[in-house]
Amino acid sequence: MATFVRISALIWADLLAAFAMYVMVNYLTNVWNLSTTHAAGIINIWNGITPVLTIVFAFFADTFMGDFYMLVVSSIAYSVGLGLLSMSTPPVFGPCKDYKKECIGHAQKVLFYIALPLIAAGMAGHVVSLAPFLDLQTKTENEEKKETKKENENVNENENEMKSGEETKILVQIPGLVMVMIVVIAGGIGLPYIKPWSLRFGIPAICSAVATLLFFTGWMNYEHKDPEGSPLTTTVRVFVAAARNISQPIPDPKDLNNDDDTRYTSSLRCLDKAAIKVPEAQESQKWKVCNVREVEDTKIGVRMLPMWLTFIVVGIVLSIGNTYYLEQANHMDRKLGKIKISIPIFLLFFSATSSICAQFYSFLATIKKKYAPPIGIATSMLLSVLCCITAAKVETRRLDRIRDHGLLDKPGEKIPMSIFALLPQFMLLAAVDGIANNSVTGFFRHQTPKSMHKYLTYFTKGVFGLGSMSSVLSVYVVGKVSERNGRKNWFQYTLNKSRLDRYYWFLAALSAVNLVIYVVVAYFYKYKESPDDDGDEEAEGGEMNEDFQEKTCCC
Repeated sequence: MATFVRISALIWADLLAAFAMYVMVNYLTNVWNLSTTHAAGIINIWNGITPVLTIVFAFFADTFMGDFYMLVVSSIAYSVGLGLLSMSTPPVFGPCKDYKKECIGHAQKVLFYIALPLIAAGMAGHVVSLAPFLDLQTKTENEEKKETKKENENVNENENEMKSGEETKILVQIPGLVMVMIVVIAGGIGLPYIKPWSLRFGIPAICSAVATLLFFTGWMNYEHKDPEGSPLTTTVRVFVAAARNISQPIPDPKDLNNDDDTRYTSSLRCLDKAAIKVPEAQESQKWKVCNVREVEDTKIGVRMLPMWLTFIVVGIVLSIGNTYYLEQANHMDRKLGKIKISIPIFLLFFSATSSICAQFYSFLATIKKKYAPPIGIATSMLLSVLCCITAAKVETRRLDRIRDHGLLDKPGEKIPMSIFALLPQFMLLAAVDGIANNSVTGFFRHQTPKSMHKYLTYFTKGVFGLGSMSSVLSVYVVGKVSERNGRKNWFQYTLNKSRLDRYYWFLAALSAVNLVIYVVVAYFYKYKESPDDDGDEEAEGGEMNEDFQEKTCCC
């Protein structure tokens, strides 16, 4: 139980920090007085780097560090990052104590820009190693209890005690779940009512530091697992070996290193050079020669790229949820009767709706597991179109209210429009998030080799992370195009003077085009049968139909 509490404390701190970081765009526009696009750009790059780092950290954890030392490093980075973020607020080291632009000095900017990558590293490390490490400790404790019971009791009594042990495990986890709910309520409802930003960032920093120290108290009691290597190394080896043999002609299939009789595919034959047979003396040099199984696994990843790239547009749409949506809500009427609603309450709505809509994929999977991922992905793309259309219409209404009440040059004034007008677009975006995450993960699970299954969640989040970073480029390009021929740029310094509704229409059109491209790519893609489906077993991993391969593959 003590081990469970020590490790789960890191989860509680993560939740509290997530709520603090959720409203970062409002901090940058209200206190730093940055333009909406500048603030959104910082947040979207940070949101994009964090999930991409999980892939890198997973590689390091599997190859060099192990989950325990990854947690040690990431927890320290997390605590230090949140601490520096709190110290970057004006009352700590600022030239003045007010939360205004003139109180943000050079020291505050340095601390802030150091804090963000540290927090990203902490989050990524926890995503990679927290759950596996907790599972390892739980399994170890259960095994020790079973061994003790076998030594001291007969078989029948042992069965009863095992049932009792499972009940005890559930009882131990219940306080943890209750604590999670308390943290969620405190973060979503209580934390936003703390006015000073130094405390709003400082409380998660203190909680993270306490959780890290609590985690360290069990240092000597934890079960350690040595790194077993990463499947990503195999992919790199294939490309290195193929590059070494770049001058060699395309080999005949019978001349390849295929001792385990792996099924050979004729596309991407340039990668076959990595499996050219070498003298026996060189067979042990893994960076010079691979086998056909390793080459075919690498081909799977390359063949998936056309479909994989279509997911990035979904990430662009998802990126507007905690940037432009929140900035829209920043100065709207938050009253619900006599109660003033905090902006992070939308994170609770978002999470709940996302979880509910994620069940849609589970329903599809019960009907036809083979085609559940592509149907789910198409559904999420269609919902992204509807989400952007809804957001555009709501923003047009918001801008009309601003003009009617003469608030164009008063960005700090309250807009006479309820914040709940944004709820439909938040819920549609949550539906996109829930269905897309499960569907993309399901696609990777069904089409990738088993060796890569551990990385499914990391790849899914990484794709959407690239979309988040791509949104910065899309805003820049759209802004430059919109100001051609002397016209006004759609993105002005304040949101009141910007034409965010037109940008949402652009995203709706982009999502619609992306949906069409996805349907074409998905139609030509040859899907691997799920292991649970009836029928003949296909090759490990999907591939494009031959006619599509001939037109798209250059080697």
